[in-house]
Amino acid sequence: MNLATLVKGIPGIIPGGMSVKDFSMATQTSEDMARQILDNLMQNGIGRFEESQVQFYDSDKLKTSILAISMGAPIDEISRMLEWQDFESLAAEILEKRDFDTTKNVIMKNPRIQIDVIGIKSDVAILIDCKHWSNMTQSALQEAVKKQVIRTKQFVSKHKVKGAIPAIVTLYQHSVQFIDKVPIIPIHQLDSFCDEFYGNLEEMQS
Repeated sequence: MNLATLVKGIPGIIPGGMSVKDFSMATQTSEDMARQILDNLMQNGIGRFEESQVQFYDSDKLKTSILAISMGAPIDEISRMLEWQDFESLAAEILEKRDFDTTKNVIMKNPRIQIDVIGIKSDVAILIDCKHWSNMTQSALQEAVKKQVIRTKQFVSKHKVKGAIPAIVTLYQHSVQFIDKVPIIPIHQLDSFCDEFYGNLEEMQS
């Protein structure tokens, strides 16, 4: 797919059903161009036609953005098109496909904290903090890790689980790295990371 065409389609990816005309208005393209973009998206497994409407899912916008970045689209341009909800939805969907019992935006009190995504499988939880910053400095990552470790300890104190793993999921990292035994996982590697979840447990903080 042509990269410029793909990027043009990102603003039109809105969860739910919409007509080709709605999509052309959202992307500021002609209806012919809108149909071409939609056909290309569907060839990449994004969206589907139902009767006269195209249906998008919560995670489709981020999937398209990751595809665009992998094809060389400027990260800053793509990040401006994304909301944090897009990022959380894809992380949660990946966990669900790996048979994790998944919840988003969990609020805990005393003290009040928020956990972006929690996945539990075989009584072991992974607590994810989603970061879609385009500029991830090492010091910012270390601070995010410290906060996620605190959230994880609070979660464990109030929930009956065998163990819990704090994790940071990012949009722009190239490979998994560890800070203080906490994994920093690129979103495009979260699926394979979950696949090896139990093999990774010894490496990680629990």
